[in-house]
Amino acid sequence: MPRRATKRGAERTPLQGDFDVVICGASFAGLAVARELNGSGARVLVVDRYEIGERQTSACAAPTGWLEQLGLAESMRQTFEELVIHTPHTTVRMSLPWSFSTFDYRTLCRLLWGQAEPGAAQFETAKVEGRVGSIPAPGTGIEVGETISIETDRGVVSAPLVVDALGWRRILGRGFQPPAAPMSRGLEVHPHGNNRDLEIWIEREIVPAGYGWSFPADGELRVGVGSFDPYHHVKQPTIELAERLDLPAERYQGNWIPHRLREGTEAGIFFCGDSAGHCLPLTAEGIRTAFYFGIAVGRELRSVLAGDKDRARGLAEYGAFNAAHRWKFESMLRVQKLIPRVPPRLLAPALNVMASDAFVRWSFNHYLQIAHFDFAAPRLN
Repeated sequence: MPRRATKRGAERTPLQGDFDVVICGASFAGLAVARELNGSGARVLVVDRYEIGERQTSACAAPTGWLEQLGLAESMRQTFEELVIHTPHTTVRMSLPWSFSTFDYRTLCRLLWGQAEPGAAQFETAKVEGRVGSIPAPGTGIEVGETISIETDRGVVSAPLVVDALGWRRILGRGFQPPAAPMSRGLEVHPHGNNRDLEIWIEREIVPAGYGWSFPADGELRVGVGSFDPYHHVKQPTIELAERLDLPAERYQGNWIPHRLREGTEAGIFFCGDSAGHCLPLTAEGIRTAFYFGIAVGRELRSVLAGDKDRARGLAEYGAFNAAHRWKFESMLRVQKLIPRVPPRLLAPALNVMASDAFVRWSFNHYLQIAHFDFAAPRLN
């Protein structure tokens, strides 16, 4: 397990100062925001309690097109053009209309950070404690030009433009606490091994509401279980799935997974990634949506920094952009709630029908459109 890289002794210098942008969180969403600010001339501070690329919290897989579009192909470990789904009564193999790739988390984060402007974007390891002062009541907003101060375990930093990409806790806003909140939970192990198949198990013997998975990554297998019910513990099911595959349950990692879209802005702060509920229901895919919404935040910040719009308008437009996706997330959430109610004897014939090439192309292409990699293409001015 990673150990938090808090500075100690002589290295524990005070962290304070005023910046143009403070990005809290240095994983997929936060680094995508920083990347989008490249060349803006802004003084950008990125803070995280771990070093960049230190703490992997997911199976680390995404549509290959996203990794290629963002210049992250070097991080790719293994690419899949098929998906294998197991149920108690059938196994189907689907030929995908687009490929999916697992990747090395540390390499990907290093590549993303390397695309931020050298010298302009500064990174510091610090634990973000929260916003200085109380959170303004909904609808009251903040004054034009007012800076927002963020308290860390090394001091206070301030900026007029602040991003929370810290994860499901939504530390700079009104957070929520599992298991009562709309969250799923996931856990996986990382034994050494190889496999050519990207596999999913939909079996109530493994998890009553959810699924198991095996994501090969060229010498490493990422095997885990996700439960849509936050009250259902997933450690024992994960161990049992690993045993079924004749693999040791070793090198654990897990996390809570938000499965409901949240507001994209609150009290003058931009939220993206898990802090905004940008993990897709049903599939629990959150990496490409973190890229997608992180890019959207970065573009709004660039416009504000360039003087094309003020902060209030940037917040409003990003908030509207985020809200425009709500129906897509809610539609997938309805399917997530439906799947556990389908009798197992009906699941097999349903999957056999859905495995047809025509249905797979239609469904997977619509799914990709929720956050298509074309969004990451450079915009023409």
